[in-house]
This record gives sequence, structure tokens and C-alpha cells, in this order.
Amino acid sequence: MKKSCVDRYSSESPGIVAGIDYGTVRIGVAISDPRRAIAFPLTIHTRKNEARDAEFFRKLVTDEHITQFVVGLPLHLSGDLSDKAREAVVFGRWLGELTGVPVDYYDERYTSVEAEDYLLEANFTRKKRKQRLDKVAAQILLTAYLESGCRGMPVDSEDF
Repeated sequence: MKKSCVDRYSSESPGIVAGIDYGTVRIGVAISDPRRAIAFPLTIHTRKNEARDAEFFRKLVTDEHITQFVVGLPLHLSGDLSDKAREAVVFGRWLGELTGVPVDYYDERYTSVEAEDYLLEANFTRKKRKQRLDKVAAQILLTAYLESGCRGMPVDSEDF
């Protein structure tokens, strides 16, 4: 049986995790329940500038009581960091410094494809799929992270 995230903590309610599907234009956000058992799609943040991003994430932490972030890494098929994955790590470091909330990283290969397939099967129009894709991808990423027992990926500074 898989170890849940709750099993890794002494508290019965370890807190809410926000899954982040990083993008240079849009960032998908999903959140867990406080027991870290279920992931829910939350929103898509459209980026304009660093100050607006900072305001959004500070408010997200406060409003949703976020105790941890997990940022998806779009790795190469080989498992090596892609250029986008490196950008996601830089973003994750910025996010952690900005909010004071710990950041973990998780392999997000195929989450957008899986989200697109899911939305196609649900017969959403192209416009509605676009409106939901990033937050559903974040939900898929967060679900996988939670099911793994919240075991993220180490990111070495020598990768940069």
C-alpha cells in the first residue's frame, strides 16, 4: 500500500499543497484538501509582470492557506532537465523566497497531453478546453505527487 502524505507528517492535517503547472504565459494552479488526499483544479493565472505574479501568489497563500507548493518539471523523455524545466526551477525558487512557503518539484511529463485528452473526452469545445487546460494539468500533477507520498524530485544547483 502506498504511503500517503499524511503518513509522512506527525500532524493529522499537514496542510494544503498547491500544484503549479508553470508556463511563461499562463500558470495553472490546483490545490489539495488539508489531509493531502485529493487534488482540485483551482484557477489559471495569466502572467503580466513580476509584481502582478507576486501579488497573485501572496494572496493565494493567504486565501487558500497554502503550506507547500509543488512545481511541475517538464523533463525530457530521458529524465534530464529541459530548458522549460530549468525555468520552472527558477520560478519555484522565486516563489519560495517570495512566499516563505516550501517548494518541491515533480515530474510533469505528459500532464498537458493527459489533461487535453480528458477535456476532449468530456466534449468541451476548443475554447472551454483552453480555459481549463492548465488548471487540469496542475490537478493531474498534484494528484500524482500526492499519490507518490509527496516525494518530489531533488534539483541540483549544478544543473544551472
